[in-house]
Amino acid sequence: MSMIIDGTNGLTYPGGQLEVGPLTAGTAQASTSGTSIDFTGIPSWVKRVFVMLNGVSTSGTSVFQIQLGSGSPTTSGYNSIGTGITGTTLSTVTNNTTGFGLVNEGGTAASLRVGLFIFTNISGNIWAASFQYALTDANRSLWGAGNVTLSGALDRVRLTTVNGTDTFDAGSINIMYE
Repeated sequence: MSMIIDGTNGLTYPGGQLEVGPLTAGTAQASTSGTSIDFTGIPSWVKRVFVMLNGVSTSGTSVFQIQLGSGSPTTSGYNSIGTGITGTTLSTVTNNTTGFGLVNEGGTAASLRVGLFIFTNISGNIWAASFQYALTDANRSLWGAGNVTLSGALDRVRLTTVNGTDTFDAGSINIMYE
C-alpha cells in the first residue's frame, strides 16, 4: 500500500480518494474602508473554506452577508437562516436569499463582529455553510446555516452588507481553505 503526498492536492490514498488537503491561509485584510471585502483566486480543488472575522464593523446597521462565487459573487439562490440568543431570549430568525446573512439583532453601527464561518463542498458546485459569531457590544451569541449552488467552481468569497452601501470602518477578515 502506498500514499502520495502532494503539496497541491494533499494526501491521496490508493484508489484516488482525497482525505486530507493542505490548509492554506489567505492574507488578512483590514475591514476599514469600502462596501465589500473580496478574497479571489481560490483554487478549484478546494473543498472547505474558513472565514474569520476579527472586530469587524460598518458605518450603519445593515445585515452583514457573506457571498460565495464563481467568476463573480453569487447574489441570489441562498438558503440561509440565522438566529441568536442573549441570556435566555431568542433573537429574530432571519432568512436571507442574497448571501449567508449575519443576524444583526440588537447590533448598532459600532457593533464589533467576531466569528468563524465554515463553507463545505457537498458535491459539484453545491456548498453548505455553518457559522457562529458574536456582537461584542450587544453581548449576543449568534449562529446560522445554509446552502447555495454556484454556477461553477468556487473561486471567491465576499463580505458585504445587504444594503450594499454601509462602509467598513473597523477590524480585519481572513480566510483559510483546504
